[in-house]
Amino acid sequence: MPNIDFPVQIALLDDHKLFRQGIAFILKTLPYVESVVDTAELPELLTAFRQRVPDILLLDLQMPGIDGPEVAQRLLQEYPDLKIIVLSMFSADKFITQMIKLGARSYLPKDVDQQQLRRAIEEVLTTGYHFTDQVSRALMLSVQQPVRPAAEPAVRKDLVQLTPREKEILQLICEGRTAAEIAEQLFISRRTVEGHRQNLLEKTQAPNAAGLVQYAAKHGLMEKS
Repeated sequence: MPNIDFPVQIALLDDHKLFRQGIAFILKTLPYVESVVDTAELPELLTAFRQRVPDILLLDLQMPGIDGPEVAQRLLQEYPDLKIIVLSMFSADKFITQMIKLGARSYLPKDVDQQQLRRAIEEVLTTGYHFTDQVSRALMLSVQQPVRPAAEPAVRKDLVQLTPREKEILQLICEGRTAAEIAEQLFISRRTVEGHRQNLLEKTQAPNAAGLVQYAAKHGLMEKS
């Protein structure tokens, strides 16, 4: 288990009571989870936020009278440090890319198993994101559009110089690897991986790991040379 040495509060927003109860039961077994806020409606969630902003929000996309993307955008404008993990029955690429671009830290199907959910939560807490292969693929496809000749100068203009090691780490991030997995594969420390990741964010001006994936896809850096 990664080193999570602080008590964590997780909130749920989903209109299916039995689903919420099952997820809440799982969450309460995690040793670092201090409390779980179980809500079915947005006003109820906002009331809880006034008491304490949770570390993570597990958000359903479609509920009666609630638009998931709009909720995410509104909450992140007011609480920019909130880490949102989407749990949804919708798996189309357009939903995934929309939510990641809005600022969600991960996107999981509702039939995710207990181990996958725990891994996603722990990676979001420790690295800030959790990308499955499906998320990485959706982000890559979202920027792989035919480039017209007139647009070529604009595409190359924002291409920055990356070291061979930075390119290697960027490719592994695009594959959805965690910092720990990258460190193990490259025989370097996790701290070194995080340093390279921060350099990549600064060089590419990407806001997060989703931005790094988009940058890599846009500039043809997804494949290993």
